[in-house]
Amino acid sequence: MRITFTARHFKPSERLKDHAHKQVEKLKKYYDGILDIDIILDYIKQQQVAELIAKVYGNRLAVVEKSEDMYKSLDLAVDKMERQLKKYKDKLREFENQRISENVETTINSES
Repeated sequence: MRITFTARHFKPSERLKDHAHKQVEKLKKYYDGILDIDIILDYIKQQQVAELIAKVYGNRLAVVEKSEDMYKSLDLAVDKMERQLKKYKDKLREFENQRISENVETTINSES
C-alpha cells in the first residue's frame, strides 16, 4: 500500500504526519487489497478538512471530514473509511458467493 500525504495551505508538523500514517496503516486490517491511499489535509476558512482517497482494485473510495481540529478530522475520516472498506469487502464476498452458487447450479443441471 502506497501512502501519499498532501497538506494544503499550511505546513504540517512531523507529529501530524506520523499520526496520519499510523491511522491509515490501520486500514490494512479491514481490507488488504488497498493499492494507494491519498491523505489530503486542508484549511478552509475556520474548518480543518481531512480527505482520504483509497484506490482498490477497480474502484476508488473517497471520504471527506471537517471539524475544528485536524487530528479529529483525520480520525473521523479514518473511521468513515473503515466503514466503507467493510461495506466494499462485504459486497465483494456477496458477489463471489453468488457466482459460486450459480456455477454449482449450472453444474448440477448439466449433470442431470
